[in-house]
Amino acid sequence: MADADLRALVPRAAAESFAEGDEWLALTLLRRARDGEAPGSVGWAVLERLIGLVLIHLLREVEGTFALERADPVLDAAGVPRPTLTWLEEPPGGGGR
Repeated sequence: MADADLRALVPRAAAESFAEGDEWLALTLLRRARDGEAPGSVGWAVLERLIGLVLIHLLREVEGTFALERADPVLDAAGVPRPTLTWLEEPPGGGGR
């Protein structure tokens, strides 16, 4: 799965909200998107990792770290690069759903 395909999992509204400084709305939208993915899938892990990063950004380090600990093994096992906050700061043109 290409990086662009994975970035398409990120709802455009979540990326826009994060970029505009509304991290809580971004978090809610990411959680809704994650809940639409099969638990333990690569798509779920991508969104779970982004949720963790947003939580850490919001100084919710413990919750964020637990999210990373759930997501990273799935991504690593699939050989998928780990998403970073730049996925929310610089959404791909025309991507998102």
